[in-house]
Amino acid sequence: MNGTPTVVNDVMTCRVVALRTGAGFKEIAQAMREWQVSALPVLDADGLVVGVVSEADLLPKEEYREGDPDRSAQLRHLAGLRKADAVTAAELMTAPAVTVAPGATLAHAARVMARRGVKHLPVVGPDGTLRGVVSRSDLLKVFLRADEDIAEDVAREVVVRLFGTREAPVRVEVRDGVVTLTGRVHDTALVPLATLLARSVPGVVDVRCALTGPRRHPHAGPGLPEPRPAAPA
Repeated sequence: MNGTPTVVNDVMTCRVVALRTGAGFKEIAQAMREWQVSALPVLDADGLVVGVVSEADLLPKEEYREGDPDRSAQLRHLAGLRKADAVTAAELMTAPAVTVAPGATLAHAARVMARRGVKHLPVVGPDGTLRGVVSRSDLLKVFLRADEDIAEDVAREVVVRLFGTREAPVRVEVRDGVVTLTGRVHDTALVPLATLLARSVPGVVDVRCALTGPRRHPHAGPGLPEPRPAAPA
């Protein structure tokens, strides 16, 4: 991790097939089958992403094959009827394309997918050109990280950063992506932040924080700190 969160550029598919606006219906269907994808970005003459054609955009041609719906159905399914008559990528595509930047976090990409109801996002650079495609399965790759790698990141980016290298009593254990923090720390105000930072480490499924404050001196009164050891003479 090295202090840098995993971003779209780290998990996206770089080898991508794209369509031109003039690509025909059959060409699109064949490309989806050959590349085993359910959506394809559409580029204009300058190579800029202008839309996306998905399987959902092709299905109306089959859905309305048996004949014209009645008037009320036409009003309800006007967009589908237009798709049924479409024959090129420019007519079929959903535009403008919902895209994401290479440097976007995986959390941001996941939110965009969820809110816009899409399974794939074209990844575009600042100039609008296609850099790759990120899918739901790409976003889940981060959860395939080894527990040992996650534990190393948590120890370095959370324990050392918040509590310093001398906090040996803080232990990090990771099993199936679930992080467990145990031990005692001098500043319990940092415990919620430790949980938050650990949860942000790529591949973490959940965090169970059992960090506690320092042991109290048996003779210390309520609300009084433990006495510090006397300085050597």
